[in-house]
Amino acid sequence: MAPTSHVAEARTEEQEQFRTWISRFIAYLEDVRGLSPHSVRAYATDLASFASWTEREGIDAATISHRDLRYYLAQLTRARYSEKTVNRHLSAIRSLYRWLVHEELVTEDAAAAIASPKLAKKLPKTMSDGDVEDIIGAIDTTTPVGVRDAAIFELLYASGARIAEVASLSVDDIDFAEAQVKLFGKGSKERIIPLYPRVLAALREYLQRGRPQLAASGKPTRSLFLSTRGNPMSTDALRTVFEKRTRAAGKDAALTPHAMRHTFATELLGGGADLRTVQELLGHESLSTTQIYTHVSIDRLKDATRQAHPRSESGID
Repeated sequence: MAPTSHVAEARTEEQEQFRTWISRFIAYLEDVRGLSPHSVRAYATDLASFASWTEREGIDAATISHRDLRYYLAQLTRARYSEKTVNRHLSAIRSLYRWLVHEELVTEDAAAAIASPKLAKKLPKTMSDGDVEDIIGAIDTTTPVGVRDAAIFELLYASGARIAEVASLSVDDIDFAEAQVKLFGKGSKERIIPLYPRVLAALREYLQRGRPQLAASGKPTRSLFLSTRGNPMSTDALRTVFEKRTRAAGKDAALTPHAMRHTFATELLGGGADLRTVQELLGHESLSTTQIYTHVSIDRLKDATRQAHPRSESGID
């Protein structure tokens, strides 16, 4: 039996209400939790897809069941989404419903009891110190843009900063007297990272010889890294610079700015830094997030032993 116009109209109102809730939740992530623009976009995209699915299926998202949610995840799997992507969608949905319950907009959290797909442990991709040297060495630092890009790479390597954290830096966040940089991580949490002389020299060179020329093309701003038009560089603009310079040096095109962060952590652990210190420097809330780098360091030790030990041909497990 076809639904009456009254039911159809009510259902449309429910759908619009759910979309409004999603918009409020996204604003909460951005304004209260202080998530990066990249993370906020990911949440918004995944939740919009979920809302569209509930509308197509005629499901009231406010009273959705565990069974319906499992069916949605199964459809994503059948559509050949990776386990990682399915897990990301589920994480977004969980966060939304947890917030909806907290705000007393719904009474039950249907997503709370759904288990996440088990992901195969994947070690982070890293670069070698030689890779970093090659990339920076290939940059023409006789131009303002070259000086800027060299400073970007030096800072990423020296601080382990997320690319979004670098994009949000201002000139005032670099403290040359104390040899440190102030970073604002996820949730606007502040942390101080010590800087060694080489990166300080690169930043000083940029501020003296690169930034003034770039700033002349735009409006006054305290943002640290500027585009050729004098505008603050966005996260995407910094990623583009990273990819361009990495390819120009003949390095793996799959390398990302996050690989530099992984390299920072791995080099510290390989050099003897303790896990808690690395956790603090990376701005990780959980030590378990940092622990993955111990596996990378162990693998490097094994490789070094295989190459250097006279009995290495027997192999090490």
